Amino acid sequence: MPAHILVVEDEPAIQELLALNLIQAGHQPLRALSVEHAMTLMREMIPDLILLDWMLPGMSGIDFARKLKTDEMYKNIPIIMLTARGEEADKVRGLDVGADDYVTKPFSPRELNARIKAVLRRRAPQVTDEPVEAGGLHLDPATHRVTGNGKFVELGPTEFKLLHYLMSNPERVHTRAQVLDKVWGDRVFVEDRTVDVHIRRLRLALTATGHEDLIQTVRGVGYRFSKQ
Repeated sequence: MPAHILVVEDEPAIQELLALNLIQAGHQPLRALSVEHAMTLMREMIPDLILLDWMLPGMSGIDFARKLKTDEMYKNIPIIMLTARGEEADKVRGLDVGADDYVTKPFSPRELNARIKAVLRRRAPQVTDEPVEAGGLHLDPATHRVTGNGKFVELGPTEFKLLHYLMSNPERVHTRAQVLDKVWGDRVFVEDRTVDVHIRRLRLALTATGHEDLIQTVRGVGYRFSKQ
């Protein structure tokens, strides 16, 4: 599944190179030349990851990262800092404000892709093509197949995304609002009960392999995928 990655870089040539690299890696880049531009884009779509240059006009990348990590809406977005400042103290400062990784310029596209993949695998596994195994189920995003007990599970596109999200975050309780944001997108306006409908469809599909009870209802809160 392609990730939406926001590139905040004020040098157009570098921004274009980063965006091209992301497209070749199968991602969907969003481009911003400043913090102000980035915030405008984020009001329309919350990205899966931010590539953030340290030196920006107006507000610096380090101050922007600090601001995001104190904002309830944006604090969980993973951030990779991009900078020519390679001193250890600068790296520590970047990580201290909440960045997930720190890449020093110049860097190779191959290195950056590896860093992006590692951060997404750790922080947002549901947007990667890495197979997921949990509770006796195997889900492969690349082939769009789910198997369990030697049988294939037939799922529609939404149920597949829903199961992928839940399996990637097992044993955690997810509110309906959280599920809507991660599976449908934060700018799609649908009712909370839509989640309930698709949960029922997902459970029904999982009866074929005897895994329907792995999708648990937490009364008054939401849903959990149990590996037990």
